[in-house]
Amino acid sequence: MLSTRMAERIDEQINREMYSAYLYMAMSARMTQWGYKGAAKWLMVQYHEEMFHAMKFYSYLQDRGAVPTLKTIAAPVVKEANFKELFAHVLEHEKGVTASIRELLELALAEKDYATEGLLRWYVNEQVEEERNAEEILQNVDLLGNGPQGLFMLNIELGKRGLGVPSDFTAISSGD
Repeated sequence: MLSTRMAERIDEQINREMYSAYLYMAMSARMTQWGYKGAAKWLMVQYHEEMFHAMKFYSYLQDRGAVPTLKTIAAPVVKEANFKELFAHVLEHEKGVTASIRELLELALAEKDYATEGLLRWYVNEQVEEERNAEEILQNVDLLGNGPQGLFMLNIELGKRGLGVPSDFTAISSGD
């Protein structure tokens, strides 16, 4: 059985993951508005990944006998004025998620909750990938330039991203 503190903290993380999904959906809408449909697709795939992350935590709580407590999801704010600023926001957001996962891992270690530690190690590795993806996009913007020709090429490349996680959340278990 999970400690009450751990269950509450995982509930908070579910909210953060769902906020992340909501943020990426809003960013996708902005990219579509600007005419970057490839980048919009990349961000919608990111939306699905974040929902998968939330549902993995949700399933884990249920697997451990805890009842998930869902909270209000804050409205995302997308103020960025251009492509590069938006993906800089993606990177900073992912760094915040990484910090939150680290805090959860530290709690699991302090409580000697080895099952939760095992789950969180998966998230630690996932966050390395999340940050790397955003950093690579920003590097590509720098290499290609923040002008229309470079962004046109990058937009095409980003549009090739496919969904790499299950989209049927009824089939997700904490062991996925």
